[in-house]
Amino acid sequence: MTTPSLKLVSECFIKPYPSIEDSKQICYLTPWDLAMLSSHYIQKGLLFKKPTSSSSLNQQHFIENLVDKLKQSLSLTLFHFYPLSGRLVTQKTQDPPSYNVFVDCKNSDGARFIHSTLDITINDILSPVDVPPIVQSFFDHHRATNHDGHTMSLLSIQVTELVDGVFIGCSMNHAIGDGTAYWNFFNTFSEIFQNGDNLLPISHQPIHNKWFPEGYGPIINLPFKHHDEFIRSHESPILRERIFHFSADSIAKLKAKANKESKTTKISSFQSLSALVWRSVTRLRQLSHDTKTSCKMAINNRTRMEPSLPKEYFGNSIYAVSTETTVGELLENDLGWAAWKIHQTIANYDDKVVRRSLNQWLQSPIVFRMDMMVDPYTVLMGSSPRFNMYGNEFGMGKALGVRSGYANKFDGKITSYPGQEGGGSIDLEVCLSPDKMMALETDEEFMSSTSVFNLLF
Repeated sequence: MTTPSLKLVSECFIKPYPSIEDSKQICYLTPWDLAMLSSHYIQKGLLFKKPTSSSSLNQQHFIENLVDKLKQSLSLTLFHFYPLSGRLVTQKTQDPPSYNVFVDCKNSDGARFIHSTLDITINDILSPVDVPPIVQSFFDHHRATNHDGHTMSLLSIQVTELVDGVFIGCSMNHAIGDGTAYWNFFNTFSEIFQNGDNLLPISHQPIHNKWFPEGYGPIINLPFKHHDEFIRSHESPILRERIFHFSADSIAKLKAKANKESKTTKISSFQSLSALVWRSVTRLRQLSHDTKTSCKMAINNRTRMEPSLPKEYFGNSIYAVSTETTVGELLENDLGWAAWKIHQTIANYDDKVVRRSLNQWLQSPIVFRMDMMVDPYTVLMGSSPRFNMYGNEFGMGKALGVRSGYANKFDGKITSYPGQEGGGSIDLEVCLSPDKMMALETDEEFMSSTSVFNLLF
């Protein structure tokens, strides 16, 4: 059976409306931003059910109106998130070698908007055990690195019409913002869509005043002559991707178990879940007991700094903290032991640690690459179930699911989403090699905590 292919209906570029001031045409990048230049764009999107209609003419009318309104809303949203309308620019000097990257919003076509169609159904996406590879075609900037933002748009919205649904995929340059910034943008996009053409104040105005360590900025020079010195394209290995659902009740039981075993009340729900994943994936890898293993977690610096950065701070403010032990210790001890180790790592990550890591970077700037971040013994927990994903609506009711693209995936990458039904439920998108995924599906400790969750539509 031939897999249907995506058909392009139209594409265009969208600029901010109203036009942005001259003082906002250049946006500088912080060390946190520059460190992301070699990774992929952030690619996340939402699947919606089309309103039921008796005629194809009504369906066509609905889609045309939806696309027009999304374009208008994007233009209004870009007024507030203007760095996303720009392009990256580099200024270089040879002696001494320096490489300065910034955002130019003036000499840019704007953000990209794509309308496409695909002859498949909602069930074709949600029913298979694994996330079907066709989902990757719902996102622009396939395999692009953030450095490609010199010639590609920094933001792209792709609207894909299915037989009975609509997928709205967003691809955002990760050197411009992190997950918090991404979902702040997406939430505002949805809010403006729902407000119509009314130029109402938005709920969470992004803050573009970039934070730099004292004595640095706004220009940070990288010690390179050419981007070939620090850009590496990451090719994902052959992976299976599967969404595992954890109900609020199963999460509560995990948390209670971890805290009881550690004789504490301090371990959080997500720390307990991360410990379960770390132990389960490490067990199925069948490594020698003296092998070092780590559980890395993307962590938000905003709340850990003194004074803290506001949640509306637009840019990158994240770090991957690492909890490490040997395979033997991890598997010979219980869930609570692993969860407590993760808890301690996060509890010790404070303002001093944030500033120390930044100072180390400034003394010897590096651009993070995937091969520097991971190894065959790592589990990396990305994204967050705290992000407001299901609060986004575009005239089609609540989304049926969140899905991601090709970007930044490897054997052991775990992406967390809130569960569709809310209430503290969590979905984990697990990426593993086919043989490891098969082993996880027979792992009693892991599978006994997951829940079967069927959407009705």
